[in-house]
Amino acid sequence: MNNLKITEDILDITAIINSVSSKECGAISIFIGTTRDNCLGKKVKKLYYEAYESMALNQMKSIIGTTKEKWPEIANIAIHHRCGEVKVGEVGLVIAVSSPHSKESHDVVAFILNKIKTIVPIFKKEFYEEGGNQWKSNDNCSW
Repeated sequence: MNNLKITEDILDITAIINSVSSKECGAISIFIGTTRDNCLGKKVKKLYYEAYESMALNQMKSIIGTTKEKWPEIANIAIHHRCGEVKVGEVGLVIAVSSPHSKESHDVVAFILNKIKTIVPIFKKEFYEEGGNQWKSNDNCSW
């Protein structure tokens, strides 16, 4: 089962983990991305994410397709990304993967995270404590 979501709601990590759980699997690996309070010497107070939602979801589906071709033993994948305001310490991205064994699920989480950064059209603006904001470029982005 695949579980994809882009939302302005707070991400429910437990529900996401439960969505990938499987009796056939002995491993669930998870990545939880949070907003940190600094970037390049500036104090960050929050992030703001925007997405080209339909294209982002299509790209996430494509990532899952590629992942399942490369790792057919993977059972379930969930990718949930927040949009809108995400304050320091809050969760902006959760990737959860279940598989029979841990090595594959760890490898897949890293693969998916890299692909999200590379091809999914979600854009991030940082807001700073001292005032001002800046859209962040993604050096990993393929476009």
